[in-house]
Amino acid sequence: MDMDDLTKQETNAIAALRMLAGRWPRTMWLFSASGTLYVMRCGENGEHVMTRGGGVDPDYIVTHIMDIDNDGGDW
Repeated sequence: MDMDDLTKQETNAIAALRMLAGRWPRTMWLFSASGTLYVMRCGENGEHVMTRGGGVDPDYIVTHIMDIDNDGGDW
């Protein structure tokens, strides 16, 4: 898809995400799983904290956002 094919609303949404990325605190990161977008806190050294089994540590979830469609799958 070409950026020229987007609606004004879609273009504005992308611009808003880019602006947010410039202000996003390095102490947090986003994680997508099963259609839910999670805001996660980073560990003491800025790392994405994982459990011993290799999954994301749920103790570091700050909140979740269900109003933005997303998919945590790989290409």
